[in-house]
Amino acid sequence: MTGHVNSYYAASANPHVPWPRLEEGLTCDVCVVGGGYTGLSSALHLAERGYKVVLLEASRIGFGASGRNGGQIVNSFSRDIDTIERNCPPAQAKLLGSMLFEGSEIIRERIERYRIQCDHRVGGVFAADTERQLHELKAQQARWQRWGNERLELLDREGIRRVVQSDRYVGGLLDLSGGHLHPLNLALGEAEAIRSLGGLIFEQSPVTDLVAGEVVTVKSERGSVRARFVVVAGNAYLGNLVPELAAKSMPCGTQVLTTEVLGEARARELLPQNYCVEDCNYLLDYYRTSADHRLIYGGGVVYGARDPADIARLIMPKLLKTFPQLAGVRVEYSWTGNFLLTLSRLPQFGRIGSNIYYMQGYSGHGVTCTHLAGRLLAEALAGQAERFDAFANLPHYPFPGGRLLRVPLTAMGAVWYSLRDRLGI
Repeated sequence: MTGHVNSYYAASANPHVPWPRLEEGLTCDVCVVGGGYTGLSSALHLAERGYKVVLLEASRIGFGASGRNGGQIVNSFSRDIDTIERNCPPAQAKLLGSMLFEGSEIIRERIERYRIQCDHRVGGVFAADTERQLHELKAQQARWQRWGNERLELLDREGIRRVVQSDRYVGGLLDLSGGHLHPLNLALGEAEAIRSLGGLIFEQSPVTDLVAGEVVTVKSERGSVRARFVVVAGNAYLGNLVPELAAKSMPCGTQVLTTEVLGEARARELLPQNYCVEDCNYLLDYYRTSADHRLIYGGGVVYGARDPADIARLIMPKLLKTFPQLAGVRVEYSWTGNFLLTLSRLPQFGRIGSNIYYMQGYSGHGVTCTHLAGRLLAEALAGQAERFDAFANLPHYPFPGGRLLRVPLTAMGAVWYSLRDRLGI
């Protein structure tokens, strides 16, 4: 049996009753494969609409990126609306633009409706290392305001120093419609909401095969599910269950560590308003403080999703560059979580045949977009597919060099962008 990795989130997870292993044959309207945010959001939206739903998770609910990420509610997609407007027909771009901030709204609605205890806090900051990055943030503010986000404040050097006690930044952009939370507790709370609506969840039930047909048979190690529709939501942990999905995406690892408890006074010295922060570099750093006043700090990417031997050695130099006043602080937890990268950095939605749906490839921007994905999937199964198809019609590009060369070629590109960040060009 596999369980959650030894992370701060697993150690501080809310008490909950585990879900059983699938050991029988079931029939339902929709079978969801994957117990991360995409699968949970889909199952919850469907259960609210009255569908009979079965969700299968290979390990534990929130085992993957959904239970290991930085816990930041960041609006938009991994590529912002300017890229979409340049590359999509106007009608499609308009539809996608109208959904830029919907994912964060869904999360807040879920927390309130189901009373999910996940340490939700308001406010997120994009921090600029260079004047070029600050100029880009000013343009981002104008774009987001044009699409309806009025909760933004551009910060100069003095302004960002009031919200981040670091000399590293020249400015930033505060988004009060963003925020942060305990990601695993959000996942567990959403799973409990599905259970409260009659949905069935099975853990330790990896899917071994999908047999297509008018009714799809989803096979697990000890049981099976027959469903009118299937939602494939494994993302970076899907493996080769659906080869055509694996060919146009790449699992990547990002590393996170959590310090010892700093105490409330020291934590507020670092982040006085308790906002979360991410910088604007290609390989970005992201950080926030926890409810028990630790610093949670992440960054970097390992292409191909290998686990580094010493995570603290990779992350501590980044942390100390931002907060040199934490020299000597003790690290209590460190872990890797995998996300799924696409070449376009835009998510991949679509159908295989008429009744197998998939959503994947959020490229490090999944907390909000996964929640949007679940709503769009439920709309599509109910016959309102326009918004789902706005994503499904985005092109799904293969990585240059195929599966053999996608890791080294992508890493080479990342080196160039990182060098550009350091040079400020």
